[in-house]
Amino acid sequence: MQRTVLTGVFAALLAVLSQIAIPLPTGVPITLQTFAVALCGYVLGPGMGALSVGVYLALGAVGLPVFAGFSGGVGAFVGMTGGYLWAFLPMAYLCGLGAAQGKKLVALALGVAGLVVCHVCGAVQFALVQSVSPLQAFLIASLPYLLKDVVSVVAAYGAARAILFSLKKAKLGNAL
Repeated sequence: MQRTVLTGVFAALLAVLSQIAIPLPTGVPITLQTFAVALCGYVLGPGMGALSVGVYLALGAVGLPVFAGFSGGVGAFVGMTGGYLWAFLPMAYLCGLGAAQGKKLVALALGVAGLVVCHVCGAVQFALVQSVSPLQAFLIASLPYLLKDVVSVVAAYGAARAILFSLKKAKLGNAL
C-alpha cells in the first residue's frame, strides 16, 4: 500500500514540477521535469521510479494538463517535445538503477546516461516534427538545456539521498 502511495505522490510531484516552466522562442521550455524524473528514479528505484513516470505520462495522455504549460493529451507525444516525454521512462529507470548500485559515481553516471537518452530522443523527434537537420535540432532543442539538466540530475541525487535518510529516520524506509 505504501509503495502505491509513493508512486502516486511522485507522479504528482512530477506533474507539479512540470508547471515550473520558462517558455522560450524555440518552443522547448526550461522546466524542472528532468529534476523530477531523476528524483523519481533515485528515490523509488528503477521499477517504481519508471512506474511513477508512467503514471504521469498516462495522466497526460488522457488529457489531464500535467505536462509543461498545463498541457496534456495524446498530441503532446507526437509534437515537437514528445521525444522528451517518451524518454522520461528510460531516464527514470536508469537513475533508479544507478541508485540501486549504492555508489554515488555509478548513480550519477547512469543518471547522466538517462539524460543522454532523453536528449537524443527529444532532439530526434524535434528534428522530425520541425523538419530540421539533427544538428540543428541538437543546437536548438538540446544544447541550451544540457548544463541545467546535468545540474538537475546531480541535485536530484542529493535531494533523493536526503529524502531517503529522512524516510529511514522516520522508520518509513521499508516502504521502498
